[in-house]
Amino acid sequence: MTNQRIGYIRVSSLDQNIERQLDGIHLDKVFTDKASAKDTNRPQLQAVLSHVRAGDTLIVHSMDRLARNVEDMLRLVREMNDKRVSAHFIKENMSFTAASDDPCSVLMFTMLSAFAQFERSLIKERQREGIALAKAKGIYKGRKPALNAERVAQLREQAAAGANRTKLAKEFGIIRETLYQYIR
Repeated sequence: MTNQRIGYIRVSSLDQNIERQLDGIHLDKVFTDKASAKDTNRPQLQAVLSHVRAGDTLIVHSMDRLARNVEDMLRLVREMNDKRVSAHFIKENMSFTAASDDPCSVLMFTMLSAFAQFERSLIKERQREGIALAKAKGIYKGRKPALNAERVAQLREQAAAGANRTKLAKEFGIIRETLYQYIR
């Protein structure tokens, strides 16, 4: 058993500040993601889950930093507890270990997970409404094109000459799907 205190920090966007989340808490190692919690496919979350060992405690600022839906939250904590890893959430002041099976804590945990999922749904709904309003006013035109007209012409020319699509995408700084859209 290693008995390490491992921190996990998550913010949704690159410009958000991570400083406040686990400030002043002694940690042996910290993993930080700058990604949405819409799912668990986050590089540093996967890294921390691979890193933790029996006896360790994963410390997270709040439950919504770990997951934004009930299924993911319950599964993550259950999988950690199965590995004899504890999970501690600072803001909610809740800890979950393999040894404790307190029904009241499990109920509270499930309810708070549901609130995090509900909050994410509200955020997405407000975002859709805001985009629809902006489109109606002619303000929102969608995402700006990745390439200007000159670069698109260069791309099409090289593609027509038989250049490797993967190399072209990398050269132009776009993904292959975007490359195919420009070629069409």
